[in-house]
This record gives sequence, C-alpha cells and structure tokens, in this order.
Amino acid sequence: MRGTTVPPGTPGLPTASGDVPLHRLEVAGPGDPPFAAGSFEAVGPLSRWGRPHRHTFYEIIHVSSGSGTHVVDLARWPVRPPRLAVVLPGQVHHWEGGRGPEGTLALFTDDFLVDHPGDREVLRRLGERGWFALDAEHDRSVGRLMAELVAEHRQRAPGHESVLRSLLHVLVVRAARLPRHAGDDRDARVLGRPAAVSEEFTRLIARPGAAGWTVRECASRLGVTPGYLTQAVRAATGRPPGRLLIEARVYQAQQLLAHTRLSVRQVAARTGFTDPAYFSRFFRRETGSSPGDFRKHHSHRDQSLEVPPARP
Repeated sequence: MRGTTVPPGTPGLPTASGDVPLHRLEVAGPGDPPFAAGSFEAVGPLSRWGRPHRHTFYEIIHVSSGSGTHVVDLARWPVRPPRLAVVLPGQVHHWEGGRGPEGTLALFTDDFLVDHPGDREVLRRLGERGWFALDAEHDRSVGRLMAELVAEHRQRAPGHESVLRSLLHVLVVRAARLPRHAGDDRDARVLGRPAAVSEEFTRLIARPGAAGWTVRECASRLGVTPGYLTQAVRAATGRPPGRLLIEARVYQAQQLLAHTRLSVRQVAARTGFTDPAYFSRFFRRETGSSPGDFRKHHSHRDQSLEVPPARP
C-alpha cells in the first residue's frame, strides 16, 4: 500500500516544466482493479503531502482526527474532525500545518465506476462542495463503510471486486445525502473561492516580469489547474485570465516606455517578447500607437528610473 500514490517523476507520467506534480494510482498487478483503500499510514507519506499536487484518480477521505488545513484549488478548509472530503481527478490539493490528519482513504479511477456510471456526476458535485462536516450518526455510518472497503481490499476474497464496487456506490450515494451544516456554509463564505483566486491572480500578474507568463504558468504558481483559474477569474471579473494578462503586459510596457530610457528591444524583452518586431505589432494592436509614438507623447526623461548600459 505504501506505493499506492507515486511521486512526481515516475516513468509514464511526464509533466511540463513548472506544472503541478501529478500522482497516479498504482495497483499490485495487471489484473487488479484500479482501487485502493487504507489508513493514511498504509497509503504512505504522500497521502499527507504538503505540496500542491494533482491526482489521476478520485480520493474520498474520512478524517477522524488531526488538525491543520486542507487546501483544494485554493479553498482552505480547517481540519475539524470528523469530516469527509472528496477530491476529483485534476483538482490541486495539499495538507497544511497542524497535526495529522488521521483517518481512512479510498482511491479509485474513473474506470472503476463502470458498474455505476451515474456516480461520476454525483462525485463531480461532491467534489465541487469538497468538505463535509459529519455528526455522530453520519460519522459512524461513513466509518463502517470505509472499514468494509479496507477489509475487502486487503483480504481479496473471491468476488471482492464486485463487493468493492457496490460498497463504493453506497458510500457515494450516502455522501450525496449528507446535510449541509452551518459550519460548512460559514467556511465557504469566508473563503469566497472565485474572488480569492482572482485576487491572488491579480497580485501575481502585477509582479515585475509576470506579465509574460502564460495562464498555465500562473495557475501552476497559484497551485490550481488552468481550468479552475479561468473559471474563478471569469466568475469574479467577467473576463478570462488571458485577457487580463495581455492588459498587464501592455501596462508594464507603457510604464517602461514612459519612465525609463530602455530601448524598444529592451522593453520587449522585459515584457516577455523575444522578437521586438512582434512586440511592436502587439503594442500597436492593443494601444493604437507604436512604442515609439507612445514614448514621444508620454515620456518624462527627468523621471527616468533606469539608464541603459553604456555601449562598449
């Protein structure tokens, strides 16, 4: 079980430079179902990984004790056991601070849902909500189901695969019935997910040199997927992050042209362009004037912040 989650760099799982690490589900043999269940200790140290990462599989987590924070796509959920968490394939998550967590996990791929394809949509909705407070009755019910999944997976008795699928289906259905507690709603309001992500993105692209980054690079630095970043920024601003990156790039170029003596070539390089001619076309398209004309009308030499290096 300690090899269930595989760290970044495993052959067959290449990731782009700067991308969020991707973990996959590893099974004992080619004939074994794509499913695993066990405690955090049994699954291994990566089950509590403190770095943002993604999975190729679903993860249902019954947290029975511990403290700290569970971060999913920048939403921060305090660990206040007992809790149930659902993490979808591709979501970026990690555990932060505190002690633990302790509890039981069920890991499975989309293929394992073949007997109950409708569970995919149910899981998607559960993943959007992500974090469930459990009262004593629901905690006992979830705990019994998780214990049965662990036992079936460990014993591998005849017919265990069909039993695992059935037990998982029951767990998914019962998770969908869980009531929304006042504490869950309070946490969700405080987090303000789309607004929080959008604010972080706005601060990120205001950094020097950040305007030349792509949406994927920004998402990686924020610890979310590009799709989630796009959704969150659109929800908060009504515009896609790509458009805001372009505007940040233009603004940075305007500042450099107006307030420094850097050449157009140097301004292009500072804003992420390797081709000065392409930068000039980009600048004219976005502002209606060439870099030279803009500098002529807005430059204040006495306020220059930088002087280009002297020629040899």
